[in-house]
Amino acid sequence: MHSLIRARIDTAALRHNLGVARARAPGAAVMAAVKANAYGHGLIDTARTLAAADGFAVARLDEALALRAAGIGQRILLLEGVFSPDGLALAAQQRFDVMVHSLEQVAMLEANPGTTSLNVWLKLDTGMNRLGLRPAAFTAAHARLQRIASVIEPPVLTTHLACADDRDDAMTARQLQLFSEVTRDLPGARSIANSAGLLGWPGARGDWVRPGLMLYGVAPFIGMRGAQLELRPVMTLQSEVIAVKQVPTGETVGYGGVWRAERPTRMAVVAAGYGDGYPRGLPAGTPVLVKGCRAALIGRVSMDMITVDVTDIPPVASGDPVVLWGEAIPVEEIAALAGRIPYELLCAVTERVPHEFS
Repeated sequence: MHSLIRARIDTAALRHNLGVARARAPGAAVMAAVKANAYGHGLIDTARTLAAADGFAVARLDEALALRAAGIGQRILLLEGVFSPDGLALAAQQRFDVMVHSLEQVAMLEANPGTTSLNVWLKLDTGMNRLGLRPAAFTAAHARLQRIASVIEPPVLTTHLACADDRDDAMTARQLQLFSEVTRDLPGARSIANSAGLLGWPGARGDWVRPGLMLYGVAPFIGMRGAQLELRPVMTLQSEVIAVKQVPTGETVGYGGVWRAERPTRMAVVAAGYGDGYPRGLPAGTPVLVKGCRAALIGRVSMDMITVDVTDIPPVASGDPVVLWGEAIPVEEIAALAGRIPYELLCAVTERVPHEFS
């Protein structure tokens, strides 16, 4: 059945962006972040497209299990780790890499050594103040992990950058310095860089990089677009016109009557709304591509529909194509107008929007 709104996923762009990650961090292994349904792009098909990655990073066990069930054989990293002996046993059985970020998790590994070898990543909190061991506990935890027979030693030493998206913020340099100081004498591969770290901070690249947003063609830096970093947008959120109407001067459009026609207006109604993940808070004037021409959003975004001023573009009819974001209208632009970040828009695309990989 044909769906009016759909997310078209450009597989060549995905592979291109993975190539950019490799080129920026030559010699490093790539742990591609596919958590949150591959940032809204579709977990399984995205992972299959990125088959050249060395591994995949997910947040939770169910995401990792879905990848294994789909036949994904690469290393899969549980970024939040596991929280019970049963979860630990399942992770070992499925050969998942496990993040250790607390002394409780170290103790759980000690109490349940198991018989299956386990790849462990040990996380240092260098200032993010979210997950991770403080420096005073990190070295001791490292030593404890190396004494556990089932842990493949040495663990990968890792941290997470809090402000790498702002290259003028001094916090990243402080985090890198602290990580270097704490891990200087410890064996093990290093992993620091997310997308922003990989692209903007050479000292963060290490042995493993963990790109996420950049793989989907989106700039991880404030005020930039993916194209400026040689990235290609992967998702095009597209739909169709379902009606065309004339709005007389002085009449309003949509809920609340917040937009009023200042001239006779030809208006297209498009099958897209916040029920699909298109942000409700977008203002009038937000660009929408209709038949390849930029037009302006008018009225409030509804659950299932938006309204667009097409007065100044060639004649429009029901069935004409509409692009909400993609190459011609970067998702970064729409996110800025919504007062949000691109991650939110991509991850918010709802289940009723089918994905078409091509």
